[in-house]
Amino acid sequence: MSQMSTPDAAQPTRSKSRTVRVRLRIERCDGPGKPTYWDTFEVDADPTGNVLSCLQLVAANPTTVDGKKTTPVAWDAGCLEQVCGACTMRVNGKVRQSCTALVNQYVTGDGQTITLQPMSKFPVVRDLVVDRERMFHNQKRIKGWVPIDGTYHLGAGPKATPEKQETRYRLPERMTRGCCRDACRRREQREAPQEWDTSFVGAHTISLARLFNLHETGATLAADRLEVMASKGGVSECGNAQNCVKVCPKEIPLTESIGAIGRAVTVYRIKKFFTGKR
Repeated sequence: MSQMSTPDAAQPTRSKSRTVRVRLRIERCDGPGKPTYWDTFEVDADPTGNVLSCLQLVAANPTTVDGKKTTPVAWDAGCLEQVCGACTMRVNGKVRQSCTALVNQYVTGDGQTITLQPMSKFPVVRDLVVDRERMFHNQKRIKGWVPIDGTYHLGAGPKATPEKQETRYRLPERMTRGCCRDACRRREQREAPQEWDTSFVGAHTISLARLFNLHETGATLAADRLEVMASKGGVSECGNAQNCVKVCPKEIPLTESIGAIGRAVTVYRIKKFFTGKR
C-alpha cells in the first residue's frame, strides 16, 4: 500500500522574512522653481525589496527621524519591469531605475543610508518626479516615426535584410528613461525649454535617429533627421565620455549609434556642400 504524507510533512515551515532598518535620505522639492531641502526617514525594509517598496513604507507613515510629520514623498513608477523608465532617479548619486535597485545592493545591516535624488538634467515637478518633456521634444525634432500615411494601398512594404533587422532589433529597447541624458557630462545644468533646440540632443535621440534611418520606409525622412544631427546640439557635440553606455539599463549599443550617425552626418554634409541638395 502507498503511504500518504501528512500536510505538515509535505509543506515545510517558512521562516519569517528578516527586515533591515534602513535610513532614506531624500532630496525634496515642493514644486517647480521652489528650493530643495532634505528629509530623512527610517523604515523596516525587506532586504530583497526595491527602493520603491521603501518609499511605499514612507508614504504609509511620512514621519522623519526627528519625529516631524510631513507630506508623503512624491515619486513616479509604471511597469516595475525596467522598461518604462518612469521610476528613474539617482540612487546614492548614480542614475538608475529604482524598480531594480534592491535594498541589499546598498545596505548590509541596520542603520545604513540610501540617498535618493531626482534626475539632475530635468525640471523637478515635485520631490523625485521630473518632467522629461525635453526627450519627447527631441523625438519630434528628428521626426522619430515611420511615415506611412498614404501608403496603405501600395501593397507590402520594402524588405529588410537579416543583417539590418538584427541591428534594428536592439535599438527599440531604448525608452525615454532619461538615464543616458542624466549621466551625460556634456551639460551640467537643467536647461530651459527655449534652449532645447540648440542644446545637445543626447544619446537617446541619436540612437532613435539611427533606428528610423535604418528602416526602409522611415529612411524617406533621413535627410530631415541628419539636418538636426548636423546642426548645433547635434552628434558632433558628443564628448565621447561614454557615461550613457555605463548607465543604460538595457545595454543598448549607444556608442555604435553615435558613430554611425556621425559618419552619416559627414557624408550628408559633403553631399550637401557639392550638390546643394539635402
